[in-house]
Amino acid sequence: MHYEGNIIRPPSEANSILLQVTVGCSRNKCTFCGAYRGERFKIKSDEIIMADIAFAATHCKRQRRVFLCDGDALIIPHERLMNILLEIRRQLPWVTRVGVYANAKSLKMKTVDELKQLRENGLGIAYMGLETGDDITLKAINKGATSKDMIDMGKKARAAGIKLSITVLLGLAGRERSQIHARETGRVLSAIDPEYVGALSLMLIPGTPMYDDARSGRFTLIEPDEMLAELRTMIAETHQTQGLFHANHASNYLPIRARMPKEKAKNLALIDAALEGKVALRPEWMRAL
Repeated sequence: MHYEGNIIRPPSEANSILLQVTVGCSRNKCTFCGAYRGERFKIKSDEIIMADIAFAATHCKRQRRVFLCDGDALIIPHERLMNILLEIRRQLPWVTRVGVYANAKSLKMKTVDELKQLRENGLGIAYMGLETGDDITLKAINKGATSKDMIDMGKKARAAGIKLSITVLLGLAGRERSQIHARETGRVLSAIDPEYVGALSLMLIPGTPMYDDARSGRFTLIEPDEMLAELRTMIAETHQTQGLFHANHASNYLPIRARMPKEKAKNLALIDAALEGKVALRPEWMRAL
């Protein structure tokens, strides 16, 4: 398989065939993210992509899923992306689902009918980085989208029948807007009503603008108990008709896996117990991205 630069995939795609169709991220301007710093975004050639699919046809017969790396592969023009999916179906007939990163920009570039066509040809899930539903924080982190954009594009993916896994970041708004960030994120998640939500805790990455802001005092990273309080509000304000709310990433202080809505109360009680010191938190040395 041909790989360039950093290869990043969601935790749930750990056992998938990692087919790199783009290099880097089409946005690559978010102040908290250092994943693709200094890496110019590009779509890989069809020759390389098709050769990798042929390699997988011989060597990856036990994997039942494919994940299209890297950041925001959904940005690929529709016909080219369709050709990739059709080739996966032809050469890897045992694959049951293809996943992809998406953002508001790439979803906006596809019509609902195009998204339905992609879904009908194997694209089963899109991973979307919301980060926050607070418009002031979205602007501060240079996300390039408003909460309305996020809601509209999230609904668009769901209308096409593509499952949606949305990532949010605890601590992203600093101390002053912590609870606003939590409430507004809950509002946006409720409006989209995704199948999956994954909450990660902010970890400052050297070389990013947010890291520099923290070092200079322009941004304050909140304490573990404040992140827990933020998570509590976020879960309380999120109303999924069904689905999972995860906060069990290695960056988090308290592992949470709530099947919504029936396990919401149980997990809110768990967070309350942790805030009261009755449940141990993950130590700093065990936290990682």
